Amino acid sequence: MIVLDDTDRAILQALTKDATLSAGALGRQLGLSQPATWRRVRQLTETGALAGRRLVLDRAALGFGVTVFLGVTLATKGRVSLVDFERAVCAIPEVQTVQHVLGLYEYRLRVVARDLSDFERVLRRRIMTLPGVGQVDANVLLSEERRPGPL
Repeated sequence: MIVLDDTDRAILQALTKDATLSAGALGRQLGLSQPATWRRVRQLTETGALAGRRLVLDRAALGFGVTVFLGVTLATKGRVSLVDFERAVCAIPEVQTVQHVLGLYEYRLRVVARDLSDFERVLRRRIMTLPGVGQVDANVLLSEERRPGPL
């Protein structure tokens, strides 16, 4: 486990809100010099506390107005390997995340589509034809609140 002090937590919280901040801007915001901030960010990266920076796309603005979470149960657990299913589902561009989970389903997928008819096309032609797919349960996302995490 990585030990963080209050300054490290402040850096992580600020970068969670805006990962494009330069070390100078981040330092000004936190009352640190640019070199001290840069060293801290580098240390957080080297220890694994910072594992990359991501660009968040506005899916609705890009024309993908529907997000659906699918719970997938594989029909033939012994015949089709999990690796085969994962490889096939990861090749579908509309599938944003693939999570192998414990519980009611084997997999949880986050799928984006332009609208419900587009989602139906993706479901029928791409997801339901994957190797080993058995039962599929869908939940349409109505709204989403993003939380920065426990820092």
